[in-house]
Amino acid sequence: MTEMESPRLSVTRSTTAEGIAVLALRGEIDFTTGTEVQRALLGPDGEAAARTVVELSQVTFMDSSGINALIGAHHAATAQQGWVRLAAPSPSILRVLQIVGLDTVITCYPTLQQALGVGARGGRARADRDRPDGPAGD
Repeated sequence: MTEMESPRLSVTRSTTAEGIAVLALRGEIDFTTGTEVQRALLGPDGEAAARTVVELSQVTFMDSSGINALIGAHHAATAQQGWVRLAAPSPSILRVLQIVGLDTVITCYPTLQQALGVGARGGRARADRDRPDGPAGD
């Protein structure tokens, strides 16, 4: 597990047994911390993981810097036939994601377990959006 911390943002990165990168973010994501989020979305080798879950339950603020970091991670993952999923965004962060339409591009799940596809009934209900070619019928 890797931890990075600034006064306004902490990032914990781990990898599941299935090879899914999990980033737990805590604090504010803005112009001053956005670069830190971008670096965290890359692995220690500087490459984006093919499958990443970003846990947002402790994020208190996100501006366009965070949105751009997530979009960049999404593009990098889909280039590898992978995905990025967002887990447990607070109501205010979910609202930001909805306003800019990011929730229609990157799948949001109510819990980390659902985002990982573990043990939750219906946890993969929207996983078809994770495919690089989008959901069926689009």
